[in-house]
Amino acid sequence: MNKSLVTNLIAAGLFVTGLLLPSPWREPLLFTGLFALAGALTNWIAIHMLFERVPFLYGSGVITARFAEFKSALQSLVMQQFFSQENVDRFFAELMQENGQQRLDFSDVIEATDLSPAYDSLVATITESSFGSVLSMFGGQAALEPLREPFIKKMRKALDVVAHSEQFQQSLQAKLSSAPVAADIHRHIEAMVAARLDELTPAMVKDIIQQMIRRHLGWLVVWGGVFGGFIGLLSSFFL
Repeated sequence: MNKSLVTNLIAAGLFVTGLLLPSPWREPLLFTGLFALAGALTNWIAIHMLFERVPFLYGSGVITARFAEFKSALQSLVMQQFFSQENVDRFFAELMQENGQQRLDFSDVIEATDLSPAYDSLVATITESSFGSVLSMFGGQAALEPLREPFIKKMRKALDVVAHSEQFQQSLQAKLSSAPVAADIHRHIEAMVAARLDELTPAMVKDIIQQMIRRHLGWLVVWGGVFGGFIGLLSSFFL
């Protein structure tokens, strides 16, 4: 069910019903529907503008516009926590005890890695944009908190796929065989991560983030309609 569409339809229905009914029901329904529609529709447009550039509307398309910053933050997160020098040293020591052909299992490291900074970076990107004032009306960063766990689960799954892919494993094994130097291995991994992230396009990042959080941001539309309708209902008694 599309929460945004249902909210806007209910608000529009109240407004139209108010136009058709006589007093004393006319004003309460009319104002409730009008204010609810204004609140829900405004939030729906704001959410749309997060992902899509709208001509003549400054600040729209913030996800793609801040693509370079988000990619840089993601690379720093991966290298500092997932592929830190300490982790690479440990993996290298384990491999040296084997025949050099064993596949590296990063599952435990991925599960133990704190991916909250990646989510915090995304939230900061949104709140520091022109949409920060819109979010502040509905609790600011706290309104996006329900997105934390879905985002981290998706990110952890993506890291698991990359780390255990055949291409990544082969590249890492080849490097381990040819140059058993931990610092050199770390630089090689960093170069591979950077090359992989360079393959990402703004559209790809937008689609990934959009799939993760659009469903949850729909509640902004719902609550925009609820609070707008409540304000409209109160206003009808004073006009």
